[in-house]
Amino acid sequence: MCAMLPHAFVYLASQSPRRIQLLEQLGVAHRTLLPDRAEDAEALEQERSGELPLDYVRRVTMLKLAAARARLRRRRLPEAPILCADTTVAVGRRILGKPRGPEDAAEMLRALSGRTHRVMTCVVVGTGKQHFLDTSISRVRFAELSETTIGRYVDSGEPQGKAGAYAIQGRIAAWIVHIEGSYTGIMGLPLHETTTLLSRARVRLEL
Repeated sequence: MCAMLPHAFVYLASQSPRRIQLLEQLGVAHRTLLPDRAEDAEALEQERSGELPLDYVRRVTMLKLAAARARLRRRRLPEAPILCADTTVAVGRRILGKPRGPEDAAEMLRALSGRTHRVMTCVVVGTGKQHFLDTSISRVRFAELSETTIGRYVDSGEPQGKAGAYAIQGRIAAWIVHIEGSYTGIMGLPLHETTTLLSRARVRLEL
């Protein structure tokens, strides 16, 4: 019996330019599988009372996969593995999601100032009825952020749409004292874990 041929490409169910960039860095052929206008993608990221950050990020990632699978069937697209990911920032048990506006972003940055927080990125690759999942957990420490620094960063617009109200590859990096873990995981797609999952799903890799 012949071995299954590797999949030529993967669907990326994310509109994050950072995840697109990182997947391209791996040299993985991909096609985006974005939500329809009628879909409420943000609703998938709603928190549950008392939910721990790790449980939250894994649950949301699996919800994204279920939505992407339904999208694939609805559009009658060719079958191929689907890659989904979700990133959350946590201070203790507190989840810092995407800020609702400038004031919310400033409040999050104050919570991160001068202390260490966790960044969790869960990745799942679904193929057929199977799925392969892993979670990267990193720790980031910020220096003390003055109100002036926070205000300028918020005014730059960079915190909007970012978990924890910051992008590690942006200007806020000047105030990061220490990182423990995966830099690409903090960006939104841990490349080591992602490569392993894609390999298990038999996606063609040029590595």
